[in-house]
This record gives sequence, C-alpha cells and structure tokens, in this order.
Amino acid sequence: MKNVCYMQSPVGLLGIAEENGQVTDLFFGYDKAPIGTLETETPVLLRAKKQLLEYFDGARREFDVPLDPHGTPFQLSVWEALLTIPYGETRSYGQIAAQIGNPEASRAVGMANHSNPISIFIPCHRVIGQDGSLTGYGGGMENKKFLLELEQKHRKPGRE
Repeated sequence: MKNVCYMQSPVGLLGIAEENGQVTDLFFGYDKAPIGTLETETPVLLRAKKQLLEYFDGARREFDVPLDPHGTPFQLSVWEALLTIPYGETRSYGQIAAQIGNPEASRAVGMANHSNPISIFIPCHRVIGQDGSLTGYGGGMENKKFLLELEQKHRKPGRE
C-alpha cells in the first residue's frame, strides 16, 4: 500500500506518495493521488517534504530521497537522463533523446516527460523546446516557469 502526505508550496498543494520507503509519486493537488493510498506521514515522506521546503527556499539543489518511478524501460531511461540535468540548467527534448542514444525520439521523450510520476524530484521542468521556449508541464506552465526562475535565482555564482 502507498502512503501519501500533502504540503503547501509556492507552486500550490503538492502530494507525495511512497511505498516501501521509496518516493513513487509527486503530484499537484488532492485529486491526482494514486489509487489506494493511505494518508499518513512516514519517515521518507517527512524527509521528502523537508527537502522540498529546502529546495523552495533555495537552500537545496539536489535531492537524496530514494525514488522508485514506475514506467516502461524507455520512460525509465528518459527519467534517468533528466536526473543528470544540473540545477539551474535546461536541456531540449532532442538533447535528452540524443543522450539516451535515440536522437530521433524527441517526441517520445516529450511523452515520457509528460508521464513522469515524480516531478520536481525528477526535474522534467528543466526540459524545454529546441528553440528555448517553455513547453508543456503537468503542473502547469506557470509552475514550470516559477521552478526555472527559482533555480536561476539560486544558481551558484560563476555558472552561466
């Protein structure tokens, strides 16, 4: 059974779910909770909430809570690639496709991005269009823009 907890954040109400001590979902609002969850705060959920609060305060650039996203092998390869995008930087869908060894799969990368069950922790907000434009985000375009601006504001000095 999955456990879920909620928190207020600068991007609205967030829900975090975990199973067997690993975060499996991060979602926006109450209505997106995985089916069959029990609302309770476990040690890993408390740790995830703490790290998100630190992230929103600009004090955390990397997360170290255990993650267990569920998806196809292709989706998992995309999500692994997203984890390599440094804080405050972006990549295009084409760059991610090339990184996973499938340079013609930028649309499929976009679909995998859309299916990311653990947004923010797996930073799909850091993926933008080839021309630098902001593209879709499950948490809403305003939230994507907010997250990118937050990271730009708190980047380490000397990074462009």
